[in-house]
Amino acid sequence: MDFSKLDGLIPAVVQDATTGDVLMVGFMNDEAYARTVETGYATFFSRSRNTLWTKGETSGNRLRVERLLIDCDDDTVLLQAVCEGDGVACHTGARTCFRPVEASSAGRPS
Repeated sequence: MDFSKLDGLIPAVVQDATTGDVLMVGFMNDEAYARTVETGYATFFSRSRNTLWTKGETSGNRLRVERLLIDCDDDTVLLQAVCEGDGVACHTGARTCFRPVEASSAGRPS
């Protein structure tokens, strides 16, 4: 993996291994990436807290990685995962961190 482009971080896109829905996007440094590979559970680097965190360590909604894919530039990772616990991936309590964009009156996203 190439951690040199974003101050030692790479984007990590998490996709539901069953439905294909995008659940969340986080960042990994080399240590978070290594821990994810080693444990099979998604670990990220918190830019605001400057520390590692494993998704679901307090809520129980852990992301068990089924498959890990690397993009053609070796600077982004796609985690195909199963959300354990209540199946909630977002800190807001939603299943996914993504929601549809409402179209404006001109037909473009607002």
